[in-house]
Amino acid sequence: MAMNLGPGDTAGGDDEPLMEINTTPLIDVMLVLLVMLIITIPIQLHSADLDLPVTPTTPPAEPPEVVRIDIAPDGALRWQDEPVADRAALVARLQAEAARVRPAELHIRPAPGSAYAVFAEVMVEAQRAGLRRLGVAGLERFEPAR
Repeated sequence: MAMNLGPGDTAGGDDEPLMEINTTPLIDVMLVLLVMLIITIPIQLHSADLDLPVTPTTPPAEPPEVVRIDIAPDGALRWQDEPVADRAALVARLQAEAARVRPAELHIRPAPGSAYAVFAEVMVEAQRAGLRRLGVAGLERFEPAR
């Protein structure tokens, strides 16, 4: 502990010493506690399981057929430029495509201003049907949800 007698003459005047607390040990203890806290907190891992494609050892003999699904701003769907009547018709076409020996590759193209919910529904239905080769064009065109 340090002791400061203060300025001036020590022979006359106030004889009480001015005492200050040494904060160095307190800072050392705080740093040790901080390091212990950092070490003992478990690391948070944010992960998402993805099924990444496996590179085939031999290239395919011919490129896969491409089926284009267009999404209009009003939510209407078109399969290879043919209008799709409703969601049940889309599901039927997706299931028929998945049942083929070599299913086609789906290219989903949302129009500017189309809703993301319709796009997500098409993706979910394609996954439920068992189609795994999907391509998406124009994701930057989606309007934010209102």
